[in-house]
Amino acid sequence: MTDMTDHKLKKSFPLTRQSTLGALAAIVRNPLDAIPPSIFTEPLVFSKTAGDMKVYLADPVLIHEALVKNADALEKGEQVRRALGPALGQGLLTSDGAHWKWQRQSVAGAFRHDKLRELQPVMIAAAERTRDRLAAVHGRTVDIGHEMMRTTFDIIVETMMSGGYGIDVDRVESGISDFLKPTGWSFALGLLNAPEWIPYPGKRKAKAAVEFLRTSLMGVVEERRRTPSDRHDLVNLLLAASDPETGRTMSDAEIVDNLMTFITAGHETTALGLAWTLDLLARNPAVENKVWAELQAVTEGQTVTAEHIAGLAYTQQVFSEAMRLYPPAPIITRAALKDFQLGDYLIPKGTVLIVPIYAVHHHASLWPDPDVFDPDRFGPDTAKTRHRYAYMPFGAGPRVCIGNAFAMMEATAILAVLLQKFRPVAIAPKAPMPVMKITLRPRNTLTMRLVAR
Repeated sequence: MTDMTDHKLKKSFPLTRQSTLGALAAIVRNPLDAIPPSIFTEPLVFSKTAGDMKVYLADPVLIHEALVKNADALEKGEQVRRALGPALGQGLLTSDGAHWKWQRQSVAGAFRHDKLRELQPVMIAAAERTRDRLAAVHGRTVDIGHEMMRTTFDIIVETMMSGGYGIDVDRVESGISDFLKPTGWSFALGLLNAPEWIPYPGKRKAKAAVEFLRTSLMGVVEERRRTPSDRHDLVNLLLAASDPETGRTMSDAEIVDNLMTFITAGHETTALGLAWTLDLLARNPAVENKVWAELQAVTEGQTVTAEHIAGLAYTQQVFSEAMRLYPPAPIITRAALKDFQLGDYLIPKGTVLIVPIYAVHHHASLWPDPDVFDPDRFGPDTAKTRHRYAYMPFGAGPRVCIGNAFAMMEATAILAVLLQKFRPVAIAPKAPMPVMKITLRPRNTLTMRLVAR
């Protein structure tokens, strides 16, 4: 098994000091640049910035110990709430404790395996609409990031909100982008404990975007209250949810908190994973040929159906490897609620723990040739030898993404439908630089040509 347990932790492990101005500049530019370079080779790194102690974890054993065994000693922390709270409120992604627990239990029914299988035809139909739209412009340059955002949003609205009510897809997509763009400033100012009223570039536009998004979703909730239905979708699950201890139900604002969470986390992350996957396939024709061969063998040249999805094992490996190289949510942060023991160290209350998933996925001790695109890493035999917490595209511990199986099924369906029709061809000589804006986005527009087969 590949792990880092043979790396002896020393009580005198070196402290990395980052200048406050340097850290702030890096966070605003690209938070990935603020990750200490040594965490790509070491099991953990202690860092002090602006007087605050941070612990970066890359050892899967220590990550498990922190996020699973000591989950009750950790919370999301003020910086996360400051950056995401205006949009997501106290939804599943941002809440803690009992409030998080009953919300998680309330929506779990939407992600049971039998429910997900029922959604496969919806996923395939959305992919087919994208395929037909792209067929009209085949051979031309397309913004594949935009196309994947549109496709996954189509699926989220249809599966989670039964089509929504008056949702403007294009405005929602641009609104999410406007909200995410200035988050580096929000994190940087939070690091300084600066007052929240301080202006920064993009703040006003982000606020307007959040107001539009929440107003749009409030319209969905109000329409459902006016016209109840027996649909088994997320909206109805949230309307019916009640706190097991108090019996109270969710307010409309709390329902919007969770719809916002699933729209931003539920479609943005999968769309980005798909865009990065198609770019990697465009740059690795041998891998793309293997995906095409698998598609031909499983479908026997017929149109992709729900029955084919489970058989596309190599296609799933390709998507998994793309999410290793470009994890859509590249960093987990937690704040210590109390002192607790982590390996050889006593972690004091108030310490910020950071699991830089991007660094873990590119760690020299965990992945041979970590920057190489190799879907065989996720073959059934190879995957068995890997520590569970060496690969975390959906997070880790009790707060692992509740929609991980949904995302894998959705991505496989979309890739199958599109790659049966098109061969992706790269335009730019190099892949765009990944930039963290909460999610891991390409710095520049990710474009390619889709050539009809």
